Parts: sequence; C-alpha cells; structure tokens
Amino acid sequence: MVFKDSITGTILFTQFVKQETNQLYLKGVEEIIRRGVKIQSIICDGRKGLLTLFDNIPVQYCQFHQVKTIRTYLTKKPKLQASIELWELVLLLKKTDKDSFIGGLDQWINKWKTFLDERKTDEKGKKTYVHRKLRSAHQSLKNNLPWLFTWYDFMDLNIPNTTNALDGHFADLKNKLRNHNGLSEERKKRFIKEFFKA
Repeated sequence: MVFKDSITGTILFTQFVKQETNQLYLKGVEEIIRRGVKIQSIICDGRKGLLTLFDNIPVQYCQFHQVKTIRTYLTKKPKLQASIELWELVLLLKKTDKDSFIGGLDQWINKWKTFLDERKTDEKGKKTYVHRKLRSAHQSLKNNLPWLFTWYDFMDLNIPNTTNALDGHFADLKNKLRNHNGLSEERKKRFIKEFFKA
C-alpha cells in the first residue's frame, strides 16, 4: 500500500500487505497524521466502504477508475442506444464540471427510465431486469456521484480528479521488477522499498 502527496510527489507511507482492507487504509492515514502531516484531501480508487471512511477529510473517487468500472459493464463499444449514450456521457466525466455531468445524467435517466425498469419472467416465474449490466453501470455512477466531483467542490485545494500520478509509479515499478524477475521475495521487498524512497 502506498500513500503519496499529490502536491509535492513525496511518498508519505508504504506498507506491505497480503490484502488491501479499509482498516489498513485507515491505519495508514492515522500513521501519516501521527507523523505530523496535515491531510487536506484523499484521492482513492473507491474500494467498497473506503469513500465513507474518513469523516472530516474531503474524499475524491478517481474518475479514471469510475470510467473503468462503467467500461466493464458496457464495454468500449456498447450496442444498445441507452448504453451508447451513457458511455458517451461517462467519457465526458474527466473533461466536464459537476453541474453539466449531473444534468446530463439526469437527462439520461429521464429518457431511459422505462427501458431500465424493463423486466422479464424466467421459466420459474421469477421476474428479473432485462438490462442488468446497464442498470449496474447506472447504479455505480449513482452510488459514487457524491465523491466524483470533490475536486470541484473544493477547488481551492487543487485536488486531482484521478490517482494517475500514483498509478504511474506502480506501472514504472512493475516494469523495473520485470527486469529483475529472479529476485527472492525478500530482495523484491528491499527493491520496492528503495524504489519508493527515490
């Protein structure tokens, strides 16, 4: 786990973990604060429950990760007109302001509500939604909307709208580790520690 200052580019805290948990994120933030760093905002990839974990700190959900989630549901080339229009709106997410995006999403919902609510009855008589992936894409946007434009609500803080700066670090690390893929686990850990010190 890596915590990075988006303003200075400084790595604030790293920790080797078997699995990411919200509790570990919370402990990491507490450790950074204990070291005397004032946290003005958090930009994260939005794992379940993480966005609501920090009461008094503005949290920005990475817009790139939101786009990736929607792409998983709709693909890059959706076939249904409703999916095409939602995908086009989502692609504007990183380029537009809060009011424009919410306005566009509201228009899309009003236009396609009946379509979204279509159900079919299976052979056992159970009713299910016809356009489940489209509904899931819409639900993801709806659930994450309160954190997608934190950068806009706190413009004076210059909050990035993505975690790209940190993701770039990981891409670079993976490339370097590929060149040293014969390292033992202990040496890999030492390599990673040194990498994040640089």
